[in-house]
Amino acid sequence: MPHQFHDSLGEIEWIARPRLTQLRRLGVESVEDLLRHYPRRHEDRREFANFPSEESEQPICLCGEVVKTQIKRFGGWKKIFEVTLEQSDAHALSQPLVCRWFNVHYVQKMIFGDQRLVVFGKPRLRGKRICMEHPEFEIIENDEEISIHFRRIAPIYPATEGLSQRVLRGLIFRLLDECEDDGLAIIRELHFPRSWESLGSVREALVREEFLDMQMLIGLRRARARLRNGRANDAEGKLLERFLRALPFSLTNAQARVLEELRRDLRSPLPMNRLLQGDVGSGKTVVAIAAMLLAVESGSQAALMAPTQILAEQHYEVLRRWLEPLGVAISLRTGARSADGPTLFTNPQIFVGTHALLFEPEGLENPGLVVIDEQHKFGVAQRARLTSFEPAPDVLVMTATPIPRTLSMTLYGDLDVATIDEMPADRGRIVTAARDESKLPEVLAFLRRELEAGRQIYIVYPLIDESEKLDAKAASAEFEKWRERLRPFSCELLHGRIPAPEKQAIMDRFRRGLTSALVSTTVIEVGVDVPNATVMLIENAERFGLAQLHQLRGRIGRGEHKSYCILLSSDPSPETLAKLQVLEKTSNGFAVAEADWELRGPGDLLGTAQSGLPALKLGNLRTDAKLMQEARVVAQKILRDDPDLARPENQRFRDFVVEEENFSHVS
Repeated sequence: MPHQFHDSLGEIEWIARPRLTQLRRLGVESVEDLLRHYPRRHEDRREFANFPSEESEQPICLCGEVVKTQIKRFGGWKKIFEVTLEQSDAHALSQPLVCRWFNVHYVQKMIFGDQRLVVFGKPRLRGKRICMEHPEFEIIENDEEISIHFRRIAPIYPATEGLSQRVLRGLIFRLLDECEDDGLAIIRELHFPRSWESLGSVREALVREEFLDMQMLIGLRRARARLRNGRANDAEGKLLERFLRALPFSLTNAQARVLEELRRDLRSPLPMNRLLQGDVGSGKTVVAIAAMLLAVESGSQAALMAPTQILAEQHYEVLRRWLEPLGVAISLRTGARSADGPTLFTNPQIFVGTHALLFEPEGLENPGLVVIDEQHKFGVAQRARLTSFEPAPDVLVMTATPIPRTLSMTLYGDLDVATIDEMPADRGRIVTAARDESKLPEVLAFLRRELEAGRQIYIVYPLIDESEKLDAKAASAEFEKWRERLRPFSCELLHGRIPAPEKQAIMDRFRRGLTSALVSTTVIEVGVDVPNATVMLIENAERFGLAQLHQLRGRIGRGEHKSYCILLSSDPSPETLAKLQVLEKTSNGFAVAEADWELRGPGDLLGTAQSGLPALKLGNLRTDAKLMQEARVVAQKILRDDPDLARPENQRFRDFVVEEENFSHVS
């Protein structure tokens, strides 16, 4: 019986029940879900190339016989699993190919002698041998479906545990044969193309369609925001002038420029929706405070929402120190703590908090400006809840994760973008060095020298507790070792599971210099500001993304002293080395973001779920940037020609709201 796109896979008898569970892990439940589970790439298996004699930056697809497997040990307990392949063609003169996997234990349970493998990776010269390190692989099985998997341009899919490429490919091949749908030809050609030319053509058509849908969602969201009734926060600016005069520093030219942009937006009766981006330490918070003062002087309230209690409390203390002398009343709202400024103020004018602001808005009755810090850590539904007042408040969202232009055009296409692209002159210089973990004794000696000079240090780990599944060190397990290593200097442990009051006390002691070393997880990633902390050691640095490493590094270099970030890694692969070298070469967050974009390819840099947009199934925001720009132009023209599309009574608007709710993420 033919299948329809909307049919559930559970209704198809030949799909085994365990397969349904595996497919659900990929978000696949219907016929359409599976047919739109697009390949992430294709391999030309019509004719395999000879084994190479030189290394290459381009990954290649090869086929060979397993003639030898062995396990080598290094560093005491670590393993390398090596597989030697010879070309299947008996007449080939190529030298063998060695495939190596570092500490990937499951691979040795899958590959045995006399198997035929297809491998995909970059050939590297290691001594006199050509090697592939951590290649993708597929075991050739002599079954009746061999023509599905070989002698063609074969699709390679995003997969999951227990669901091999061969199984996925077979499921999709059969389902395509049993489906009835007018649009099936183009999807069939995308999965199993007749040629590279036809694949390019159908892929471009589908990417255009996907990008246009996304840009219509973004355009409708932007148009909807402009339909709301806003307010003009048109202050004279006397309170702002007093604040700026009292600062112990002058604004940079970039800060002054962005403040003027915000001031123009605040004066307008249209609701402001602006993204403020700037590198770590560029002074975004000062600009945001200045904007809040303009709202307060206009007779409105302002709210500042931060993603963590530590950051919210730090913002609260900064605002109290700077603004209470100006007579501005401030209130703190977090899940564990609430506080108001001096009792002589009865009605708070500025509210600072975490998610608790969403659920404890008592007193926040007249918000003229809502500022959301590190906004990518909030879901779109959370932001909407805080900004749903009438009249609509102005909204300023801030990020210290610089965003490549193509990505910002997508994730933040409904926002105007302001950029602080200049660092304050008094920031200390940060030297970054990537080192193998075998260098820990030398690193320890350096840390002790810095402590003896009166400085403080961070030691950061990717995990709180040790994990059997992950080959990574953990803060809790390593803490006692550091206490011994650093005696007599004081050392404390900080992570997300420590109760909030204790966490705050630990941070207070570190800020005041009572603690010399802080062993921590990424809970210190944003907002922690200790000018005397000049060294950060990050263990298992290979387990962090570039943007996150740059964020962590931004916790040092906040005072006058020269600072040092040491990236210790247990992964000797060229990919890890290339990633960490980016941070050695530059401290510019925008350059780091572009490099991250290049290294991670089509991966989602910040997560489209947080933006309320569907994840892209096929389009690549980096390599398909031209198509995204074209889709943006088309969507803008559609909305310009028919502005009524954005009105709530329009069916397309209602569809948009439903889709936005479906894709919203609420943590």
